[in-house]
Amino acid sequence: MSVRVEPVKTEAKIALWKLRLGMLGTFTAVVAVTTLILTGILTALGLPFYGVYGILVFVLFIHLLQWLIGPYIIDAVYHVRPLEPGENPWLEETVRKLSIASGLRKPPKIMIAEISIPNAFAYGSPLTGDRVAVTRGLLETLPRDEVEAVLGHELGHLKHKDVLVMMMISIIPALVYYIGYTLYVSGWFGGGREERGGTAYLFLAGIALMVLSYILNLFVFYMSRLREYYADAHAALTVHNGARRLQRALARIMYYTGFIRRRETYNQFKAFFISDPDVGIRVRYIRNIDDLVEMIKREKPSILADILSTHPHPAKRLRYLDKFI
Repeated sequence: MSVRVEPVKTEAKIALWKLRLGMLGTFTAVVAVTTLILTGILTALGLPFYGVYGILVFVLFIHLLQWLIGPYIIDAVYHVRPLEPGENPWLEETVRKLSIASGLRKPPKIMIAEISIPNAFAYGSPLTGDRVAVTRGLLETLPRDEVEAVLGHELGHLKHKDVLVMMMISIIPALVYYIGYTLYVSGWFGGGREERGGTAYLFLAGIALMVLSYILNLFVFYMSRLREYYADAHAALTVHNGARRLQRALARIMYYTGFIRRRETYNQFKAFFISDPDVGIRVRYIRNIDDLVEMIKREKPSILADILSTHPHPAKRLRYLDKFI
């Protein structure tokens, strides 16, 4: 394994800065808009803000609890176990070297998910430490140079700490929803005839906030897609010929997923996977993997499917990696 040392192309630098600014801008816009709307509605209705703080504490508690115990749930759902010492020396050495190249303080714990679908994911919490998991299907279907690129992507998630970022931004629509639901219930059940006008405003404000929460979730999906691009860029910059290898890996993952996804579904925590396990490709014959890569690049994404997805459309993702070749 070797680390990429050649200068980064100007096009790649511009793409990275656009990506970083996009992530920062999205997070800032979601926080600012939410604060403005909530303040306006609560002030107009004359409602105390201490109730909002109570809901915020509740939402924070739920998300923090999910973050802390999430790795244990993932292990159970995907049959994950630790890699035994000496079980796969190549995998251990590759993760170690990529961790150094990524600037991580220490290598993450290597895990094996005993499932047939080819995929990988990075996860962890203060209770478990950082972990990177590869599935049995990935090790059995992808060549080692492509597995290396996949690992570079997953270590990028750990380097960027984007799991924590996603938790922070996902709190916002959850908070808005619970506040909206509280107002909705208060408006529906509260008040007598003389208070009916006030409760109607509560009812309408509650519906408006619940609708807003769904809109904000679209921005959460957008942030999730940006973090995948960012991890792809990390693989391209830390693995020799990483962009080309990752393109081939993603295409090969979709190819094999297309044949087995009808027998096995993995919808829980699918946002953690490097490739959406619900997205596969069925082709009868390909001469080589690069032909499949080019075929996927020519696909035209559906706008609706794209905005509702946690992962970038494969065609857009592979074309983005072209900037690093």
